[in-house]
Amino acid sequence: MALAAALVLGRRGLSVALQAGAGFAAAPARADVRTYALNEASVALLQSLRVWDAIPADARTAVLDMRVEGDAPGAVLDFSAWSQGLTALAWIVDAAELESALRAAVRFSPQVHPVADQDTSAALLVLAEGRQSATRERLGVRMPIHGYGQLGLAARLEGDVPHAGLARQWFRSPDVLALLPFDRPAAGRSHGLVWSLPEARAQALMALPAAAFEQALMDATGGAAGPLRLASERATWPLAMALADPVCGPGWVLLGDAAHLVHPLAGQGLNLGLADVAALEAVVAEREPWRPVGDERLLRRYARRRAAPTRAMARLTDGLLHLFENQTPVMRELRNRGLTLVNHLPPVKRWLGASARLG
Repeated sequence: MALAAALVLGRRGLSVALQAGAGFAAAPARADVRTYALNEASVALLQSLRVWDAIPADARTAVLDMRVEGDAPGAVLDFSAWSQGLTALAWIVDAAELESALRAAVRFSPQVHPVADQDTSAALLVLAEGRQSATRERLGVRMPIHGYGQLGLAARLEGDVPHAGLARQWFRSPDVLALLPFDRPAAGRSHGLVWSLPEARAQALMALPAAAFEQALMDATGGAAGPLRLASERATWPLAMALADPVCGPGWVLLGDAAHLVHPLAGQGLNLGLADVAALEAVVAEREPWRPVGDERLLRRYARRRAAPTRAMARLTDGLLHLFENQTPVMRELRNRGLTLVNHLPPVKRWLGASARLG
């Protein structure tokens, strides 16, 4: 997030100093197995920064269709790019390749300069350090974290059945599993796995040999995507919801995971962060000529722009998670009937699709 913020502020004519640890210098030491789902607005921002086309073609895969399944037979919600008049519902992007493209763009930006001194003075301090932001803590910003008692489990998978641009997601208690179409390592037959599970279950899956883990995947997906084989290491991270308050002050502003955390079941975490970047750029571009870039009143405009969409996404993901965690017969019947009903209401599906695309 720090790299994207540096690029947008640099193209607005500001001199940007990237502090050590902001992701400028080098690639991560260990392989990153994550994939991001990027919406239309995020892709447009990356295109405007000339980052999108620098990502290798096999590291960005179009989602042409999406199928969401509940925990009862026939409880299905389908989305199609074709029916919504789109090129793609979303794009699945290799996390490491995206960061590499951003680092390259920063190196060629004449306005962005890496610095090692953490005490470098600036008119505006942009905090995009992630969920464990030490600077946010020093500023006294409250960001109470509501842990879900879950881990996100990510891996790369290779299958025998072509994915055909179809993203699949299963909502069940107590887990949410997503298979995202991807073209690495096998073009047309690979997937990014994002599996949200209770901590004990996730740790047990991490400890399984590859063959046993692959069988667990087959059981969880019912073989819908065919046999799946691990094509990478597995990685986990804790899942939580959190909203910082405030997100700005005199001379400082929070972006991305330093400002908010949401459950990954909707795939909107990075999209929220890039929307933060776009909003900050817009506020800076629209400021009065006499107003300093770190003026608190200016930064409050950014906070107001981001408050509603960020809170809405946090509530949506939290609500969906708790809805599918509830195993009372009445709630189970209602949620599965709800999926089926929405699937037969094209205007509602279009509205849901538009909300996800634009962030």
